Amino acid sequence: MGYERFAPVRREFTFRGEHYTIWQPPDVDALIDVEAFERDERIPYWANVWESAWVLAEEIAALDPDGRSLLELGCGLALPAIAACRRGFRAVASDYEPDALEGVRYNAAGNAAEDLQTLLLDWRRLPADLPTFDVVVAADVLYEKHHAETLAAVLVRALAPGGTALVADPGRARAAQLEPAVRGVGLGIVKHPPRRPTGVEAGPAIDIYRITRPG
Repeated sequence: MGYERFAPVRREFTFRGEHYTIWQPPDVDALIDVEAFERDERIPYWANVWESAWVLAEEIAALDPDGRSLLELGCGLALPAIAACRRGFRAVASDYEPDALEGVRYNAAGNAAEDLQTLLLDWRRLPADLPTFDVVVAADVLYEKHHAETLAAVLVRALAPGGTALVADPGRARAAQLEPAVRGVGLGIVKHPPRRPTGVEAGPAIDIYRITRPG
């Protein structure tokens, strides 16, 4: 069975004059597997397009691709990576959930982003041949105490010299650990003022962290 086994429902997004249709499972809670969480901290966060991903996609849609490569970490359904591919980036969407990547491929095909590549990636076991990227992005990935340090370690591996990373977060307490973790691996970081998706008046305001690697 394909992605249709999740009985996905349609969500519509429009930003920067571009329209996107994302199909997502209707009930994240119904996908929770207690044994999978106890074994490997797996919770199906991938099955929703969170506000952080929406804001991050808006940020990416405003960037000049200029032939650059882009990696999305913990992509879920990969609205940011799909927007990047449509914008002209050489984009890769990565996650450690095969179901998420199945959803990415399904949605990429429906959003004129067939060139989007997918990568099964566990941050704790990075492949030795992981390439570097000009831009690395991640949305809503700082859930547990150790995630900031783990993310920083991935960024220092995956970010090309002179590259930029954008990390979107809805003000989680764990995000306070991101700045010291990033500076600890020799990267620069600036926090932008929080904002909601354009036209949205309720819900969390999203922080964007801009992280840079010296050239």
